[in-house]
Amino acid sequence: MKIAIVSGKDEGPTKLNAFDNALSDAGIGDVNLIKVSSMLGEKTEIENLPKLKAGAMVNCVLSQITSDNPGDEITAVIAVAIGDSLGCVVETKGINKPKNKLLNEAKEMVTYMMDKRNVEIKELHIESSTTVVKDIASVVASVVYLKNEIIEE
Repeated sequence: MKIAIVSGKDEGPTKLNAFDNALSDAGIGDVNLIKVSSMLGEKTEIENLPKLKAGAMVNCVLSQITSDNPGDEITAVIAVAIGDSLGCVVETKGINKPKNKLLNEAKEMVTYMMDKRNVEIKELHIESSTTVVKDIASVVASVVYLKNEIIEE
């Protein structure tokens, strides 16, 4: 199994436009995202995000938050733990919460999931996106599940 971990942030004239712009900043704005739960297969490899086919149906775990309150600090976090037999992904987000607290929360959640399954963590990756809202802003962090049929050649 191959995945990419991405994040993005942006502003827009509406909440929907800010979210769409943040997805584009992360490199996943031109595809259809299908939210899935949190499991990875054995021998998962992390790659850079390739160019995806426009309109492709793309499985992902997505953390996102949008605010229209100027001055808010918004953060989206994804944590990925990979073991030999499987892996887990968690997401969290917050408004005006310390970024380090959100990063620690994600790490604790994904570690718990792996411990509960008796799987040793071989790799741990945490990706986040944070911004301070000017007018209307959105942040995203995502694990994108890569399959050959969604990748543009």
